[in-house]
Amino acid sequence: MQIQTTVFHIAIVTAVVGFLIVFASKKIDQADPMQKPSIFVTIVISFVTMVLNTVKNSLGEKKAKILTPYILVLWMYIFLSNISGLFGIESPTSNFSVTVLLSFITWVLIQITIFKYSGVKAYFKSFFEPIPVMLPMNIIGKFSTMLSMALRVFGNITCGSIMMQLVYMGTQGLSKAIAGLFGANTGFNFMAPMIAPFLHLYFDLFAGFIQTLVFVTLTIVLIGNEIPDTEKN
Repeated sequence: MQIQTTVFHIAIVTAVVGFLIVFASKKIDQADPMQKPSIFVTIVISFVTMVLNTVKNSLGEKKAKILTPYILVLWMYIFLSNISGLFGIESPTSNFSVTVLLSFITWVLIQITIFKYSGVKAYFKSFFEPIPVMLPMNIIGKFSTMLSMALRVFGNITCGSIMMQLVYMGTQGLSKAIAGLFGANTGFNFMAPMIAPFLHLYFDLFAGFIQTLVFVTLTIVLIGNEIPDTEKN
C-alpha cells in the first residue's frame, strides 16, 4: 500500500507543533521571575493569557483551566497547518479528513457538556422536540455543526491553494509571453516573485489566521452555550 504524501506533511506539522510546545514549556520553566523575560517568553505568556481570558469569559474560570490547553493546541495546529504552504508543505487542513477529525473532537466536547448539565434523559428527549416527527431533522442538526466547521476550514484553505496554483500558472505564461517579446526563450517564471508574495499574504497568512480564529471561537462559544450561567461564576 502506498502512503499518501499528505500523511508525511501532517506528521511534519504535528511534530513541529509538539516541538514548539515542549520548547516553550522549557523556556518558561527556565525563566527567572526576577529578571526581564526574553521576547520569546513574553510572546508565549501574552498569547496564553489572551486565550485563557477569552475562554474564561465564555466558560468561567473553572472550565477555562480545563479547556484552555486544548484551545491553545487547536490554535497552534490549525494556524500552522493553514500557513504551511508558505514553506512548501501541503496544508493538512486542505485534507478533509483532518478538518473532520478536529471538528469531531469539538463536537464530542459539546455532547459531553450537554450530557453533564442536561442529563441523559433530557439529551435523548431533545431529539423528539417539539414533536416526534422532527427526529430526523434533529439528528441532522446534531451533526450539522461538526460538518459545517470542517467544511468551512477545508473549503477556504483548499480554495486558497487552488487560487495560488492558478496564479503560478498564469505568471508562468506571462513570463514566457514577456520573454518572447524580446526574442528570449526561457522557462523561468520571473513574474511570480513580483506578484505571488502579496497574494500569499492574503490566501495563506490572512485567510489562515481568520479561519483559525473562526474555528477556535466557534469551539469556545458552542461549548459555553451548553454550560449554565450559574456554573460560569
